[in-house]
Amino acid sequence: MKAILDPRQSAHDPKHFLANGKLLPNPEQPERINVLRAGAEAAGCVFEAPEDAGLGPIAALHSAEYLVFLQMIYTRWQRIKDAGDEVIPNIHPANRSDSYPKSAAGQAGFHQADGACPIASGTWEAAYWSAQTAVTGADALLTGGNAAYALCRPPGHHAFGDLAGGFCFLNNAGIAAERLRAGGLRPAILDIDLHHGNGTQGIFYERSDVLTVSIHADPARFYPFFWGHAHERGAGAGLGSNLNLPLVRGTNDDDYLATLDTALARVRAFGADAVVIALGLDAYIDDPFKGLAITTPGFARIGAAIGGLGLPTLFVQEGRYLCDALGDNLTSLLSGFQDR
Repeated sequence: MKAILDPRQSAHDPKHFLANGKLLPNPEQPERINVLRAGAEAAGCVFEAPEDAGLGPIAALHSAEYLVFLQMIYTRWQRIKDAGDEVIPNIHPANRSDSYPKSAAGQAGFHQADGACPIASGTWEAAYWSAQTAVTGADALLTGGNAAYALCRPPGHHAFGDLAGGFCFLNNAGIAAERLRAGGLRPAILDIDLHHGNGTQGIFYERSDVLTVSIHADPARFYPFFWGHAHERGAGAGLGSNLNLPLVRGTNDDDYLATLDTALARVRAFGADAVVIALGLDAYIDDPFKGLAITTPGFARIGAAIGGLGLPTLFVQEGRYLCDALGDNLTSLLSGFQDR
């Protein structure tokens, strides 16, 4: 399988994030790249560098105002007296329609949903090349490829059109899907990360030309809390083009696969001719979040089920942070897909 990676993704190296009132070590570390690359290569992936398609494919989903913010905020933040080393907001607007301030601190609160998306010196460079990795993966399908793996880091599915969150800055899976749509395909996004892809849902919620489906731990008591509930079906033209399949904590392989069947049936009903998989591996049974209980062999079964769609497929890497089984779980899923 063709795989894409740019070493500049390592430039994002945040040291902290804010959770439950504490500043904690950031788990979204550059070392993830090495572990995931080894796992993909063990499944037969051959890596190449992405092309630079410029800002156009990114700006197709993200506002120009937000992109300027991402490019400039770290430099501006350093001018604040006694500011921390990383951009972490401490105030947020009540609504997206509230006034847009001029201050760096105010704009950080406007464009960062939570304390889990700190912006450091290399964040923009890494996020830009992470998005270009997804774009090149989409182009591989547009030029006749059957499957590709985009090793995107930082991840993207919690990023809205003008809002970062949950370690995510640019919505890589969404950017890839929009690239496929602009290229004449009818794409579906299937998110199998432990957490709901709230940014992806938000971007496409009122659209009918891209299907969004997410299987995730029930957000009633789990991040991202405010999105991912079963009644969220889309709005306006997008009504019926969003499907959330929240699962009870501790869901095992067999029950997960039954839910995946429902997700795949919706992809078929949409008439998709390409699928973007937002590939989180944090549903693993020994994940620190203890959300779901998927085993390493279970990931192979998930990959095989996705392969059963028979569609051109782009895997876009999302979450799962460093643990002993990270690479093995990626190998298992990609191998299951290829060996179906």
